[in-house]
Amino acid sequence: MERMTQLITHLKLQPHPEGGYYAETYRSKEIIPQAVLPGRFAGERNFSTAIYFLIPAGQFSAFHRIQADELWHFYEGQPLHVYVIHPQGNMEFIRLGNNVAMGETFQAMVPAGCWFASEPATANGYCLVGCTVAPGFDFTDFELAQREILEEYYPEHKDFIRQLTRG
Repeated sequence: MERMTQLITHLKLQPHPEGGYYAETYRSKEIIPQAVLPGRFAGERNFSTAIYFLIPAGQFSAFHRIQADELWHFYEGQPLHVYVIHPQGNMEFIRLGNNVAMGETFQAMVPAGCWFASEPATANGYCLVGCTVAPGFDFTDFELAQREILEEYYPEHKDFIRQLTRG
C-alpha cells in the first residue's frame, strides 16, 4: 500500500468517475476539425491524449465506452483483467501484465464503441497502467454503462455486467 500511496501522490492522480485514479499526462496541441472526423464525434478533437490509470485491488473500472480507440499499456503492480464487449456481443478477455509466459501482454487495444471494464487480477496490491486515446479523449465521448440496459443487450454476459457496473 505504501508504493500505491507514493504513486498516487507523485503522479498527482485524482479519482476517476469509472473507478480508480488517473492523471492526464499528454494532450496533443494539434486539433482534428470535426468536419473530417466520423459523425460519432460531437466536435473537434486533439490528435491524441494519454493518462496514467491506477486501480487498487478490490476496486474496478466500471463498464463504459468511448468513441475512439484506446491503447492500454502495463507499467507495474498486479496484472489487470480487461473485459471488452464488442457490438456484435462477443466478449474479449485481456490480461495486461509483464508475465508473457502466463498469457499477459504489455499492450492491448480496445476498439472505439466497445463496452469495457477492468479490475486487478488479484485481491492484493494495485495495477498501474497507461491509456492512449486517438483521436484524443473528451468526456463528451464517455458513456458509463447502465446495468439494466447493458444486460438487456448482452444477457449472455450478465454476470460480468453485474460484477463490473455500479448499481
